[in-house]
Amino acid sequence: MTLVVQIIGIFSGISSLATLCILIITPIRERILGIKDDREGRRCLLRSDMLHIYYKNKESEQIRQYEKENFLFEYKAYKALGGNSFIDDIYEDLRHWDVVT
Repeated sequence: MTLVVQIIGIFSGISSLATLCILIITPIRERILGIKDDREGRRCLLRSDMLHIYYKNKESEQIRQYEKENFLFEYKAYKALGGNSFIDDIYEDLRHWDVVT
């Protein structure tokens, strides 16, 4: 029975050390190497594509069905990644456009 308790204690200690390493290493890696998660990059690509769709169709205020669907999917992803309110105004404007099939 004591062997089982010792094994559980060892595994508990290992998992605690692993958690501590993850918490410490990530900020150090970001600071030294400049490596951050790629959320900013993904937001930038989504924003760029949404702006392309918007300005391409802005004059006519008509949008193709597939472009609107793509825009809506990208908008949801952009907001899920913490995108700012800049795109919200564009989204509201685009929602009232005529859909061309």
